[in-house]
Amino acid sequence: MGQVSQTLDTEHRAALDVLGRLEQAIARRLRAPVDDTQFAALASAFVRLLEHDTGTHFDFEERELFPRMVDAGEGDIAALLGEEHDAIREAAAELLPLARAVAAGTLADADFDAFKRGVMEIVERQVSHIQKETMALLPLLDDLLDDNTDRELSMAYASA
Repeated sequence: MGQVSQTLDTEHRAALDVLGRLEQAIARRLRAPVDDTQFAALASAFVRLLEHDTGTHFDFEERELFPRMVDAGEGDIAALLGEEHDAIREAAAELLPLARAVAAGTLADADFDAFKRGVMEIVERQVSHIQKETMALLPLLDDLLDDNTDRELSMAYASA
């Protein structure tokens, strides 16, 4: 696995971890009161995840990887992944204000259901998207990127 593939895979695994922990925390909160400071810290990690994924991570894939996929005859999967990015960005834009309020400890009780629904939508979309990238994009990168290109892209991504 090349450097770009490893970096993206590491980010995918970290995203799945945050999403899973948040999903579990919401379920616990529905059953009984939870430690608000821990829940706020988790919401803060979720905000950072959404901002990074819908910004740096998606932008890099769309700018550097998807065009290479199209050139290699894999335009259908690149288009599908791009459409999923758009849908995730849209859902994240609606959810981020609520997630920021949770992180700040200012979310009104009446808005918790909207936050929960938004998180469940993001979890569903992100998990499915990560699975597709793990099965299609990451293995393809080993064929698309020679060692020099992989190294250059990895360094460019790290400095973004």
